[in-house]
Amino acid sequence: MRQLPLIVLFVGLAAPVWAQTAPSAREVATYDGLFLAAHEGDIAEIERLVVEGADIDARDSRGRTPAHVAAFASEDEALRALAEAGADMNAFEHQAYDVVTIAAVADDPDLMSLAIELGNDPGLVTSPYLGTALIAAAHLGHAEVVRRLIDAGAPLDHINNLHWTAVMEAVVLGDGGPDHQAVLDALLTAGADRSLADRDGVTALQHAEARGFTEMSERLRRED
Repeated sequence: MRQLPLIVLFVGLAAPVWAQTAPSAREVATYDGLFLAAHEGDIAEIERLVVEGADIDARDSRGRTPAHVAAFASEDEALRALAEAGADMNAFEHQAYDVVTIAAVADDPDLMSLAIELGNDPGLVTSPYLGTALIAAAHLGHAEVVRRLIDAGAPLDHINNLHWTAVMEAVVLGDGGPDHQAVLDALLTAGADRSLADRDGVTALQHAEARGFTEMSERLRRED
């Protein structure tokens, strides 16, 4: 089991910061039933509790279901067991994150692909920013996650409440390095709209040029 740290999505200096928050050690210490079994990846206990009538979509103090807890702990088989028992794979926790977005932010492509296989819609509007898992992954430079989301049919040109798309976030919130270049290339190759501007009318290309991101600027100029 891999305990994930607190993961914060920074979205610009002027914007408030909301965190995608894994269960803390203190919270885990209070867990029992399906929450504890999900966190520990105890498949036999999940199956036993389900037979006994446990609420498969119960909520902890932060609105997490056992499926969210399994995702934060990177417990793939626990997630599968919960889904097969009827867990809502499109449920949101209290900050409007679903399993797919949790996995996308954690750069856990295998868990994310499993969640999609189990019925989690890769195109849900998630987070306080009304974004998507694809936007979050583009922001963080998680290229393999981005490629898998594209293959799964995630919307390429969704605009969040900051008026940014995945292409825009890869540039504006990226570092211009190889990971964000790979993200941008995957998005543009898949047909993402490079012409969409932010609410100030500034395009991704203009942002890349202003930040001195030479490779990204060249990719944005290339029509393929």
